[in-house]
Amino acid sequence: MPKTEIAVIGAGHAGVEAAFAAARLGCDTVLFTLSLDNIANMPCNPSIGGTGKGHLVYELDALGGMMGRAADLSTLASRTLNESRGSAVRSKRVQADRAKYKAVMTELLTKQDGLRLCQAEIASIEVAPGADGKPAVTSVITSLGVRWECRAAVIATGTYLSGVVHVGGIHYPAGPDGSLPAARLSDSLRALGIPLLRFKTGTPVRVSARSVDFSVLERQEGERSPVPFSYYTSEGYLDGVRQLPCHIVYTNENTHRVIRENLSRSAMYSGNITGRGPRYCPSIEDKLVRFADKERHQLFVEPMGKDSDELYIGGFSTSLPADVQARMLSTLPGFENAHITRNAYAIEYDCVDPSALTAALGVRNINGLYSAGQSNGTSGYEEAAAQGLVAGANAALYASRRPPLIIGRSTSYIGIMIDDLITKTVREPYRIMTSRSEYRLYMRQDNADERLTELAHGAGLIPEDRWEAHKKKMDNIARELSRLDHTGVAPTDEVNARLLSLGSTPISAGLPLSELLRRPELDYASLLPLDPERPHLTAAEIRTVETTVKYAGYIKKQEAEVRRARARENTLIPPDTDYSSIGGLSREAVEKLSAHRPLSVGEASRLDGVTPADVSVLLIYLGR
Repeated sequence: MPKTEIAVIGAGHAGVEAAFAAARLGCDTVLFTLSLDNIANMPCNPSIGGTGKGHLVYELDALGGMMGRAADLSTLASRTLNESRGSAVRSKRVQADRAKYKAVMTELLTKQDGLRLCQAEIASIEVAPGADGKPAVTSVITSLGVRWECRAAVIATGTYLSGVVHVGGIHYPAGPDGSLPAARLSDSLRALGIPLLRFKTGTPVRVSARSVDFSVLERQEGERSPVPFSYYTSEGYLDGVRQLPCHIVYTNENTHRVIRENLSRSAMYSGNITGRGPRYCPSIEDKLVRFADKERHQLFVEPMGKDSDELYIGGFSTSLPADVQARMLSTLPGFENAHITRNAYAIEYDCVDPSALTAALGVRNINGLYSAGQSNGTSGYEEAAAQGLVAGANAALYASRRPPLIIGRSTSYIGIMIDDLITKTVREPYRIMTSRSEYRLYMRQDNADERLTELAHGAGLIPEDRWEAHKKKMDNIARELSRLDHTGVAPTDEVNARLLSLGSTPISAGLPLSELLRRPELDYASLLPLDPERPHLTAAEIRTVETTVKYAGYIKKQEAEVRRARARENTLIPPDTDYSSIGGLSREAVEKLSAHRPLSVGEASRLDGVTPADVSVLLIYLGR
């Protein structure tokens, strides 16, 4: 019988991060995939980042993840979203070369010590009573009957689990992008008592670039000198990347007429699809129904790869029949003669109800079983990858008999996402957004390493050289913040002339550089003529210094709120607590707390049905 310590089921974005994390923590790991040719595949838009999602990628990199590194190396175009707004909501997004991203990630996997790849469908998971009497994972079994003995397993099946593709009235078992589905594992999970949900997602048509008239489209260039996602990407690397333009087109009255005339033929509206779809990424027919007053909808025309002729039409997802897809595409300006290379489709799939999971992404009633990604009812590559790292790390820590890695809500967007999943009722595919954070100014892209690298180092997820480089960066930032506070600028004619040229008010008395930098119209670069002795800082260090100075008062206030929140998170609840014996708790709170078994008072406070009064009772009980 073949053996491994950690079995990771699925090699999408969650699976690859889980496998990397487990192997880096010293556990022998096998990554199972239905096809070795589809590792880290991007069946939907080959983009990484975006609003809120960019924060996840930076946080993932701070924890030692691989997504940012692969995204940098495969960048086709880079933009910073919400650039005109505050630092808290700015998010990096890149259009990636689909084929290169897969190739980069596959190469990194094959070079990782302690990690093996295996093309096989996992059909079932076996458990046996553990030392504590609770069921524990013992092995995974392939569809060919091969039993792999293991100490822990990570479910990362994405949208493959009992997948069914819908195009109009046609539907058939399949995974995304024309692949095979994982047809057998759902029954095994149900037999283990794991509750499953049925969700759906979709993707738009792909078209040949040669068949599109770009002259009538709105051109969208990438940004200059983009800051990379990853610590491992050298500063200035992306300056040498020739970026490809993206384009924008809009639907019109004719597009809407074609869709409305055929709405009953959509799999979504004919009753063929029962799974819930993502609210924040609806199909084009759903947009027309939900936003009936809108005269047009914006679509994004984006390249699939440097050496690919295919274009992705973002915002044009549909489950309408193929003939309708061709007709509605031809109504778009520039697409009158467009050739469809791949038809749009919707896909239904099974996923684990995340309320059955712990903050470590472990299944509550089974030791050694973890779940991550769209398998947990989320949407998006970034959400999947972030969960994958946490689940993989915790599988390895469990197998090594070490304490779990718990990422708190007050620490990161990763923590917010996991906390939302396990404490709130998930009725549709979950998507991260900056609005989900109570501490947005504290949880910025530029300080992800400041928030999480120490945690990653403590868990063993990053090497010593990365840790030393991080400490040097933090020292550079601290020294520069101190220097700006203690370096004065005199009110000379030259200084005031410079300030006037920048649209700023002259000064009548000496001011520290930090006070000038707080002015909205000034930035770090514009103050260089007034600060010729400044030290050299990297672009990443400058971003953090500038944001810290400009928002100092707000950041200080949020940091105090974070400390109070952490105090509640650190108030742990014994796992064997008998909630029915605690006088004063509501009946609903007793039921929810007994079923959920929260690790801390903070987690308990966010459960549906647990009121502030219940939390007060719980705190008094724990105080005794």
